[in-house]
Amino acid sequence: MAYGQTRILREIDVALPEGQTLALLGPSGCGKTTLLRLVAGLLAPTSGEILIDGRKVAGSGLFVPPERRGLGMVFQDYALWPHLTVAGNVAFPLEMAGIGRAEREARVAAALDRVGLSAMADRSPSALSGGQQQRVAIARAIVGEPRIVLFDEPLSNLDRELRETMVAELGTLIRGLGLTAIYVTHDQSEALTLADQVAVMEAGQIAQLAAPEDLVEHPASPKVAEFLRLGAVLPLVRDGLGWALGGRQLGQLGGPDVAQAEVLITPRALRLAEAGSAMLTGEVLAVQYRDTAYAVTVRLEEPGAAPAQTVQISSDSRMRVGERVGLDLISERLRWFAARTTPSFSQG
Repeated sequence: MAYGQTRILREIDVALPEGQTLALLGPSGCGKTTLLRLVAGLLAPTSGEILIDGRKVAGSGLFVPPERRGLGMVFQDYALWPHLTVAGNVAFPLEMAGIGRAEREARVAAALDRVGLSAMADRSPSALSGGQQQRVAIARAIVGEPRIVLFDEPLSNLDRELRETMVAELGTLIRGLGLTAIYVTHDQSEALTLADQVAVMEAGQIAQLAAPEDLVEHPASPKVAEFLRLGAVLPLVRDGLGWALGGRQLGQLGGPDVAQAEVLITPRALRLAEAGSAMLTGEVLAVQYRDTAYAVTVRLEEPGAAPAQTVQISSDSRMRVGERVGLDLISERLRWFAARTTPSFSQG
């Protein structure tokens, strides 16, 4: 896909099985919304093809308009009409399609029943909670029995606490309805919670396409690991004694047989040790209680290490900010990558 001489999307090849949810995840400007608009028919591709349910809808001179693609869409702000009732909002796309009144009313009733809002058909959208408004938007998206429902960052305008509550409810609803869905988001937790497959996008390309658990356990690159905030990615150099970080010898940790590499250090790959004999030492920067343990952020104090190098470790006991601690690496839990020559992509 290109605008003039500028290529926006490159080498995109994705297949979405029926009944699954694909999340398009990435920072602003990575191309995820452009890809969604191509599927929706709001943009025409300059090369390649788009097929929906085995039927070509774009490519090789063919372009099927949005209203004939059999898609539903849930927008960022839900786009509910304030002057219409809940039932009126759900019925709107059927009216535009010229569906008769009797069939229209039957379909609206069925759609509202599927999302649990049958009793609120005559209410104004403004009288509903945020979660209920989301369900109205989904009912409107499914009332025409679409092949795929497209979600364009529907939770991005909510604060963090409400978003975490809503994403769980939305995931339950999508699975309960058996929807085939494409979900655009820049939020890692949303993607990993909702999706069967996640496409991490960077600069118009898919950096990795995998199930959520595979992304977390086996990120394909340092950039993917950093974007997903899986841990610290540190540059190491091999010498005659093994691996070293800055001026600190770490010993034999396994890894590739190369002179330089990068390593992902997750909280699970660290354990506390005596500062005098530990592989790494550092100062506690922050302590947060999460569920059943403390998440401790430690700034490394190694010679030659950049001041911004930090790692996280889980601790059963509360540590003091400013406390000096020792850390050992658990070699079998490290994830190795080839040394990079290009910068990481932003968290936008």
